Amino acid sequence: MVGDFDQEWSQSRAGAADERVDMRLNGTGAPAGPLTPRGSGSFGSTPAEKTAAANTIETELQPNTKTAAEHADEATNTAVKGFEGWDTAPGLKKVADTWDKQVKVLMGRLGSEKSALRGASGLFVRNDIGLGDQFQSIGTRSKLNGL
Repeated sequence: MVGDFDQEWSQSRAGAADERVDMRLNGTGAPAGPLTPRGSGSFGSTPAEKTAAANTIETELQPNTKTAAEHADEATNTAVKGFEGWDTAPGLKKVADTWDKQVKVLMGRLGSEKSALRGASGLFVRNDIGLGDQFQSIGTRSKLNGL
């Protein structure tokens, strides 16, 4: 039995050495995108899609996360009172404190992502305008003008 495993393992290792290794996500190659050589060179989403995602964060994810956190706090506080005098109560309190910290971090992250999505389109436009202005100023100073 042990010899069979060793033999099979050796064959697998030898076969693996001949294979090309790629990073894969969910069993497939990484999707083409603006940062990959085979990408289309276009952005992954439109300003409308960024706005929709920011609105989803604001109208669904943030309120639902807050509601879930409050519900968990109420249930945990009730349980802590029910186990008062037992070693379980301080353990539940510690879990509740950890939960509250994690919710606070999550809410901050959701807010940051929402702001980033809303600001991204404007940032790209301002960047494009700035670069265009730089090229125009180069064109007016160029000695090739008038040739």
